[in-house]
Amino acid sequence: MLKGLIGKKIGMTQIFDNSGAAIPVTLIEAGPCFVTQVRTVKENEYDAVQLGFLETKPKRLTGGQLGHLKRNDLAPLRHLREFRIKNTDVKEGDPVTVDVFTEGEYVDITGTSKGKGFAGVVKRYGFAGGPKTHGQSDRLRAPGSIGATSGTARVFPGKRMPGHMGSKRVTAQNLKIVLVDSERNLIGVRGSVPGPKGGFVVINEARKQ
Repeated sequence: MLKGLIGKKIGMTQIFDNSGAAIPVTLIEAGPCFVTQVRTVKENEYDAVQLGFLETKPKRLTGGQLGHLKRNDLAPLRHLREFRIKNTDVKEGDPVTVDVFTEGEYVDITGTSKGKGFAGVVKRYGFAGGPKTHGQSDRLRAPGSIGATSGTARVFPGKRMPGHMGSKRVTAQNLKIVLVDSERNLIGVRGSVPGPKGGFVVINEARKQ
């Protein structure tokens, strides 16, 4: 069975359980998605289902993308993603809604984290910085010495340095579904989800059940 959806992050709220405890919840508008292509081992050398989400203007898509969707009489869809799955019962053109998930299930949600721009090592990696006293005034948030010995005489790749922070593909694993609203196409998961409000996310069945 296909256990995957494409969605848009709405934001965070909280709900209360039977004991009165507040649960932090991220709401996601998930679907309705449409099956734009079914890939098989016989034709494509692997099994997968391609889903499309979020109708858009035709002028925002290329001619190839429009032709790909027109094969199944689908509207122009902005986001296309593949889900690796075997022995699926869906067909091209079928809708996929939040009903594929139930409350209590665990999911992995992938999104693009918020971009922070260029950041120093104190903000980016939590470095302590230099001493605050003894006359130094220009090295408080500096990384300090980065070189190795004279025998190495170089800086190794991967050294933690200032640079672009955020705006990366991030997956939050094992988030519990606490709300499924079929009428409004909403899924609520316990905890935070990568990305800003309105950000595009992909929901998969949790790999580490």
